[in-house]
Amino acid sequence: MNKFMKGIKEILLVVNPISGDIDKKAMVEDFKAIAAKSNTEVFLYHTKGEKDIENVRRITSEREPFRIIAAGGDGTIKMVAEAVKELNIPLGIIPSGSANALALNLNLPKNLEEQIGVALGKHFLDVDLISINDELGLHMSDIGINAELIKNYESSSFRGKFGYLLQTIPTLIQSKYPFKFKVETDKNIIEEEGVLLAIANASKYGTGAKVNPQGKLDDGVFEILIFKNLDLLEIMKTLRNEMSLSPDFIKILKVKKAKITCTEPVAFQVDGEYLGEVRELNVKLLPEKAKIAIP
Repeated sequence: MNKFMKGIKEILLVVNPISGDIDKKAMVEDFKAIAAKSNTEVFLYHTKGEKDIENVRRITSEREPFRIIAAGGDGTIKMVAEAVKELNIPLGIIPSGSANALALNLNLPKNLEEQIGVALGKHFLDVDLISINDELGLHMSDIGINAELIKNYESSSFRGKFGYLLQTIPTLIQSKYPFKFKVETDKNIIEEEGVLLAIANASKYGTGAKVNPQGKLDDGVFEILIFKNLDLLEIMKTLRNEMSLSPDFIKILKVKKAKITCTEPVAFQVDGEYLGEVRELNVKLLPEKAKIAIP
C-alpha cells in the first residue's frame, strides 16, 4: 500500500547545510518529530550549490509533496520559489541564513518551534514575484553601494550581521558612487544620480531598515527606490521605521515593469546574492505568485 492509500502526506524539506554557519541537524530532527505527530512524512534534500533548481523540480514531480519547507537563507528560499513557481505548492520557511530579510518582512517568529508551527500552518500570503534580468526576486534587490557591500561580505571570512558591519567602511572608501541611473517606465523616463537603486517588493532590508514605507509583498506592484545620497539623519529614520523619508534623500516609483540603465557597470545583487556588474536591468512583475506560510 502506497503512502496515498495510507493517507500519509509528505513534505519536502530543503536544507542548505552551510547557510548562516548554523548546524541544521537538530533543526531537522525537531522538524521530523513535529511533522510525525500529524501523520506526515518528511523527505529531506540538502542543497549542493549546483543544479539545485533542477533537483527540487524533479523531486517535486516524483514525490508530489503537499508542502515544501526551505531551511536556509534568502538565497535558498529564492531557489525553491524559482523551482516551483508554476506549481502553486505552499512554501514554509525556517530562517537559517545570515540576514533572513524575507523572514523579517513576513514577521516570522524567532523561536524554532514557533517557526515550524508557522511553516506547517494554514495561513498564507501570495507573494509577488519579480523577474530581474531573468533572475527571480522576492523582496529586495539593488545596484550600487549595497551590492558592493554584499560582494565584499561574500569574499570575507566573517559571517552574520557583524560581517556586514566590518565591510561597511571599506565599501564606502572603495565605492565609485554617485552612479547615474536612467529608469524607463510605461509613464515616463527619469534620470537621477544616486548611491543606490533598489527594486523593492518588501519594505525592509535584512538589517531591519525600513527603506520602502509603501512596500507590500502582495500588492501587485513593486517599487523602484533611488537613494540620492548617504544622509545619516534619513538613514536613522529607516532604522526607526519612520514612514516619512525626505524626497531629497529618496525617490520612489511604483511600477509593474521598468528598464534601468547605468552609464558605467554597477554592482548588482538579488535577494542578498551578488551577481556581478551590470549596465542594464529589465524588470517586470511575473504572473505567478509564491504561496508562503505566515503567522
